[in-house]
Amino acid sequence: MNGFDNSDLDSTDYRILRALLRDGRASDVKLGEEVNLSSTATARRRKMLEDKGLIPRYIAELDLPRMGYSVKALVSVELTSQAEHVLNEFETAVVQCRSVSFCSFVSGTTDFVMMVHVRSFEDYDSVYRKELSRLPHVARIHSSFLIREVAARTVAPIVVGDER
Repeated sequence: MNGFDNSDLDSTDYRILRALLRDGRASDVKLGEEVNLSSTATARRRKMLEDKGLIPRYIAELDLPRMGYSVKALVSVELTSQAEHVLNEFETAVVQCRSVSFCSFVSGTTDFVMMVHVRSFEDYDSVYRKELSRLPHVARIHSSFLIREVAARTVAPIVVGDER
């Protein structure tokens, strides 16, 4: 995305992005109807958005509770050190954790924040003992369980020009 400037996008591009956020599988015909363009013009614009790296991939959203994964934990990890080798060893190991869907290095008193998906609280105990507590260089782990989602978006609406 080197050299990309949001001013390269017009309101139609933003309408296409918003529509794709709602339905990434939308055909060019359906998308064109939604944004008031021909399917050819829509296909050309979608390809331009992909080529510029604004749409790097399309993914499926899974209904995790329906699949039996009804418990989500937000896990904060504090490491023993922030030395480069410590960070690298932790990051390499956390990628191997089968229950972790998201992990990010963050600022503040915590070093990493992760999202963990499990079937039950008992399952989380097992994940904690067999995966999380075995990660290298961990000084402290703090877990918070998500009770009710209030907003679960791929991106904030303002990113795609929804300024309501």
